[in-house]
Amino acid sequence: MSRVWTVLLGAVAVALLCTSGVAVAAQSPVVYNSAAAVAASLARPGGAPPGANDWSCRSESRPRPVILLHGTHANMLLNWNTLSPLLKNNGYCVFALNYGGLRYGQVGGTGDIPASGVELAAFVDRVLAATGARQVDLVGHSLGGTLAQYYVKLLGGAPKVGTVVGLGPTSHGSSALGLEAGIRTLLTIFPAVEQWVSTQDPAALQQLRGSEFLASLNASPDTVPEVSYTTITTRFDQVVTPYRSQFLEGGRNIVVQDLCANDLTEHLALAFDHVALREVLNALDPGNARAPDCAIPVLPVIGG
Repeated sequence: MSRVWTVLLGAVAVALLCTSGVAVAAQSPVVYNSAAAVAASLARPGGAPPGANDWSCRSESRPRPVILLHGTHANMLLNWNTLSPLLKNNGYCVFALNYGGLRYGQVGGTGDIPASGVELAAFVDRVLAATGARQVDLVGHSLGGTLAQYYVKLLGGAPKVGTVVGLGPTSHGSSALGLEAGIRTLLTIFPAVEQWVSTQDPAALQQLRGSEFLASLNASPDTVPEVSYTTITTRFDQVVTPYRSQFLEGGRNIVVQDLCANDLTEHLALAFDHVALREVLNALDPGNARAPDCAIPVLPVIGG
């Protein structure tokens, strides 16, 4: 059944329930479009995505709150304008944070990754204390997926985490849009440039293949046995290449084009891709997993 018919039938069901006097929880709009996320982020610099950070939230059916981790040079609203309300509509308590600094209310995730890990550890503890939950689930895009892995593996976060889901994670290094070799050459020739980047945008350098940070992260196995891992990738990823380098040994690795051939998403649009986000829901609740709807194509950059 197409998503259009699903929405229409859902609206009819809500109308019937309302007229019969049955209370129905309000559903938030879910817009699979990156341009809408950009507009929302510009309108509310530093703001939380729709449905996130309700510190009074409790859910008996979804006992683990979900924490969303944005990527480098992004922020929580820009990255999660689509997934956050989708999770909320599915009964989850959703939380998100801006980490690694936030310039101009827009550009985050640039700070030292281990320092961002400390920020995440404090945020996890805050969510657990507020909700009374024993564990959280972590969903991260790009750097966010790597940060989740770092927290679980090297900061002792494993007992507090049930599931880690990565969308295009940089856990084994980024090719920086294919410019990795040129960047390293530039930094060697101009050490002052490297010093400036190391000060202003250390996370970018730490995600380049061969960095000291990645060597430390990958010195131990990719996964921790007591945590469930799902990595969602696209063959058209232009940032983290080859795309199979995103796979985690010991986890479930998904390529969206293996599910829907008309999914043309690349790295940026993964967070606005209804196929990828259906697989996020499946990873968080595997007992009720559903196949994604392939009737609607997904566009690069924009999503859908």
